[in-house]
Amino acid sequence: MDSRISARALAAALGGWRGSGPAYEALADAVRLLCLDNRLAPSTALPAERELAAALSLSRTTVAAAYRSLRDTGHIESLRGSGSVTLPLRRNDPGRLDAGDAAIDLQQASPAAWPGLAAVVAEVAQEAPALLSRVGYDVVGDPALRVAIADHYGRRGMPTSTDQILVTSGAQSAIHLIASVLLSRADRVLLETPTYPHAADAFRRVGARLIGVPVDPAAGWDLERTEQSFARALPTLAYLMPDFQNPTGRTMSATETSVFVAAARAAGAVLVLDETTAQLGIDREQGPAPFPDDDRIIRLGSLGKTVWGGLRVGWVRAAPDIVRRLAAERPVHDLGTPEIEQAIARRLLPRLDEIAQQRGDLLRAGRDSLVAALRHRLPEWDVPDVAGGVSLWVGIGEALSTPLVMNARSRGLALSAGSRFAVEGGHDRRLRVPFTAPPATLERAVDILRASWDDVRGGASVVAREDFATVV
Repeated sequence: MDSRISARALAAALGGWRGSGPAYEALADAVRLLCLDNRLAPSTALPAERELAAALSLSRTTVAAAYRSLRDTGHIESLRGSGSVTLPLRRNDPGRLDAGDAAIDLQQASPAAWPGLAAVVAEVAQEAPALLSRVGYDVVGDPALRVAIADHYGRRGMPTSTDQILVTSGAQSAIHLIASVLLSRADRVLLETPTYPHAADAFRRVGARLIGVPVDPAAGWDLERTEQSFARALPTLAYLMPDFQNPTGRTMSATETSVFVAAARAAGAVLVLDETTAQLGIDREQGPAPFPDDDRIIRLGSLGKTVWGGLRVGWVRAAPDIVRRLAAERPVHDLGTPEIEQAIARRLLPRLDEIAQQRGDLLRAGRDSLVAALRHRLPEWDVPDVAGGVSLWVGIGEALSTPLVMNARSRGLALSAGSRFAVEGGHDRRLRVPFTAPPATLERAVDILRASWDDVRGGASVVAREDFATVV
């Protein structure tokens, strides 16, 4: 048995699981969703029925019925004297979307590959003999690529030397490395809520205590809470997405930036700025979030959103001493970024502005189609206006995000519930809807959401079957 989740922690992770159907099946669906999102890993021991019933203010009979439903669908197994544990997802689990060509997966908010990438890959392939002659292990990164990344920051008005750059295997790898090197167990980390869930997972993995600061697509960051949280909690580190924040699409103003910088300095905290979406502007009226060039600020970048999610090249820009610390500890995690991918990235960096402009045109078509379809088909929802990024943080009005997502899965549409992006629970009245798919696909997705919303509000519940989920 690999891990155990307490009744209190499970209750927080479940969020607003209650739909208008049978309580036991709504609870079972919410647990299924945690398994599908990998928030409940396989072989996780679940709380005893009596403990979970107390934490959720339910009868033990309701929890027992939910566990029975989960056993029937192969999501958990229960052993006498050992309790219930989650099982690995099966290939034909409904959450895996093995439903044929009609399935739409909007869990991953990543555009298709930049059209010019194939030509760059072919060009690099001609150099394969030279690349293969190298050792292939380099925890800092290819010198020429580091020069290209440094020049990229120089064009942004931040003169950068190569000893400030560490090349990583994507931004997620950089986040895990920073968490393991700069944090100790029980250190406090301040994050936006909602936030990028895999970053929160990385900080939790090292035992950090997370503190959420609200951010809203219309109102922006809660600056009063920000100042209070820095002053009272004295976090070691703060993780932010200041440009086209995922999932809200919001960009920090000069006032918001100055508050975070001043509060972090007073608390002695390091600011980690995730800039992976910073170049995904569509019709931006303001410039990038104006953070200063400061030794206490670490910037993360990658080519995942701008070029292609399959090109696993990211980087850290930080003070040289921080880069040296990260490089010294990196072999514990991996031995370097693949040479061929670095060679591809080296050719792409000088063209990032051009690529970003093309990306903006692609994202504009998806955003405009999605906004129009949602406002037409679901006029009761709150659909925000965003100037860039990859998604809409839609207000659905009722705490039904989890049952809505499960119902949509049964119809071939995969989304992540609002609670997936929460730091301390909540966001059950929100749904992240990416606009990275083609317009026609997004319009089909909205049709599914309309039908699922009617079902959820009308009391239907989803039961996962061996072949695919059905609505009953």
